[in-house]
Amino acid sequence: MSTANLLASELVETFREAATSPDPDLATPALLIARLAYPRLDPEAHLADLHDMGEAAARRLSNEDGPDAPHGPIDSLNRYLFDQEGFTGNSTEYEDPRNSFLNQVLKRRTGIPITLAVVYIEVARRAGVRVDGVNFPGHFLLRFPFGPEDDHGGAVFVDPFHRGAVMSDTDCRALLQQQGAGAVGFEPRMLAPATKLQILIRMLSNLKRIYVGMRSFHLGLALTELRLAIEPSALTELRDRGLLAYHLNDFTTALRSLEAYLRFASRGDPAAAGQDERAEIWKHVKALRRRVASLN
Repeated sequence: MSTANLLASELVETFREAATSPDPDLATPALLIARLAYPRLDPEAHLADLHDMGEAAARRLSNEDGPDAPHGPIDSLNRYLFDQEGFTGNSTEYEDPRNSFLNQVLKRRTGIPITLAVVYIEVARRAGVRVDGVNFPGHFLLRFPFGPEDDHGGAVFVDPFHRGAVMSDTDCRALLQQQGAGAVGFEPRMLAPATKLQILIRMLSNLKRIYVGMRSFHLGLALTELRLAIEPSALTELRDRGLLAYHLNDFTTALRSLEAYLRFASRGDPAAAGQDERAEIWKHVKALRRRVASLN
């Protein structure tokens, strides 16, 4: 079977529909990503788990979230998720792929910042509390907004990896330095609410990096297919699909993808692909044309 068909088209389409739906639900598309590694996964069981946690969190909020609570619902949600349910950041095995699959995070109660954030957001949403994700460089965060829904001003930030630690703008600036991103200057937009697609794209990118590093190219290719399903114009993903297919000896898919990459890159922003990179890809394309011609 061609590696282009390795990932069932039905899963790709189901993921695309769930990811691009206006429904704020993050859990369903995140669980569909997990089906890449766990094809027999039943999303409904995990969605029911989140529903139960949301109801439990709502009961705790109604009992504890009084006017004297220093951080409003944050304290109650933190106690419920991190003390009672035992969720924690996995600092010892950070690169373990299971930390990036929502089903495994729910099962093992440990993960990386973004998957713990998804659990937090989904439980809070089911408990009637709005929590936004923050696509912060190097370390995904949470954002509790104050005021109207369209007011991006006042907010409290929370680190789901460190048991819901409450953070100020100053703390976030310090975190940027600690994450080794000091060369990147802090900008207020870094603390803006992340969209549903931005969160899912970051999850896919994290997993692809891990699996390509493990030389699991078939899973890297599958993740690239999901990314392209929700962001067809992502040139780097088109390039990577070609290169990963090349590694897997699917020369037809590799040639088609790399030719498309060169075609679109030449029409777009010159900065999208350096001249040296395009020259290297062109070498691959010429070799692939000879290889494919020899197979016909």
